[in-house]
Amino acid sequence: MLDWVALIVVVLMLVAAIAALTLRSFVAAVAATSVVGLGLSVLFVMLRAPDVAMTEAAVGAGLSGVVLALALRRLGLWRLDDGDRGAAHPLVPTRERGGGDA
Repeated sequence: MLDWVALIVVVLMLVAAIAALTLRSFVAAVAATSVVGLGLSVLFVMLRAPDVAMTEAAVGAGLSGVVLALALRRLGLWRLDDGDRGAAHPLVPTRERGGGDA
């Protein structure tokens, strides 16, 4: 039974890691990386390493998620709504900004 639970957690972690790489929303990518950290802490609990699991949950899901979210806010990339789908990405240069090809 624990093997199936571990397999489900690993698959969930892989899906969240791929989602973190492919999502266009930075806030959703931060949430996906937190899911990976929580999944890893669950695996550590299953391996009977509760001290490592608590540390991973605190650092991997908690602290790193907060630091990444604060960095997004500081950089001005914190967007919760997706109302500006037609707008260019702030880090990608466009012709209007003077960074495109002539």
